[in-house]
Amino acid sequence: MKVIAFVGMPGAGKSVASDVARSMGLPVIIMGDVLREEVKNRGLAPTDENVGGVANQLRKDEGMDAIAKRCIPKIQALGARVVVIDGIRGIAEVETFRKAFGDNFTLVKIDAPFELRLDRLRKRMRADDQGTPEWLKQRDERELSWGMGLAIEAATKSVVNLDPIEKFQSEIRSVIRKECIETTVSTLLFPTELEEKVRQAVENIFPGTKLTLIQKPGYVDRLEGRAPSLEELHCLLREQKILDTARNSMYAGKKGNEIEFQLNKQAALMGYVNFLDHEVALGGIDVTIVDDEPELIIDWLAPRTAEGRPVQEIDL
Repeated sequence: MKVIAFVGMPGAGKSVASDVARSMGLPVIIMGDVLREEVKNRGLAPTDENVGGVANQLRKDEGMDAIAKRCIPKIQALGARVVVIDGIRGIAEVETFRKAFGDNFTLVKIDAPFELRLDRLRKRMRADDQGTPEWLKQRDERELSWGMGLAIEAATKSVVNLDPIEKFQSEIRSVIRKECIETTVSTLLFPTELEEKVRQAVENIFPGTKLTLIQKPGYVDRLEGRAPSLEELHCLLREQKILDTARNSMYAGKKGNEIEFQLNKQAALMGYVNFLDHEVALGGIDVTIVDDEPELIIDWLAPRTAEGRPVQEIDL
């Protein structure tokens, strides 16, 4: 299960981002709704004072990650391949989600100027919105006291929400679309190889991949992990001008919603992409990409070419 969470100050655009996720058919857990549900269960009106008061009380009684802990069973019960979380408020919540979902948790920061956030909140005017600069400043201060600033700093992706809204929606859609791609990288580690060099070979093509050393009696050791992004591979294919080779290799390894191919370890150590079409003594880097639209992923990574140039570049 992949979990994508949005973090940002009030009015930054988390709700709009969640709407984009829903339009893509993804389930969304709104942390604020979980909190408002608690307010309702206590027989209180959903005012800003009550919502803030209950939030503070929960964090005091159960810890700063109280709401996150309430969300995790709801997320797991969905049984979906990708789930979106809207409304992280503090670093304790980030740490709890990372502990629960590991490398399958991605935090996306959404940013917007104070004046623009205030204007959007005035137009929204939910029951707990007051619409004055003083109110928003107080709300900002309250959320910063929960560790919002540290949570924002912990984000690994960032999107700025400025007008027009269509541009923001497009950027959010692209972030979500790329995060939905599951890429597994694995390679054998023979006794004659230096582990640090094999790890570096993978890092050169798939930066940020956290490889786990798998050891079983009677078997060759293996390094395996999830690649957080295909962006570097995307760039290298263009720098090396090997789009046709890449496209052919990826289509040759496409089975259902999976794309499988193998890269040369020695070439990767030097920072180059070299697709293997035959067995080599020390094996290669095995790559498996899983996505609901594998042809689209191939078109993005390695589009058709004419005279060595892409016919049409697309973005996800």
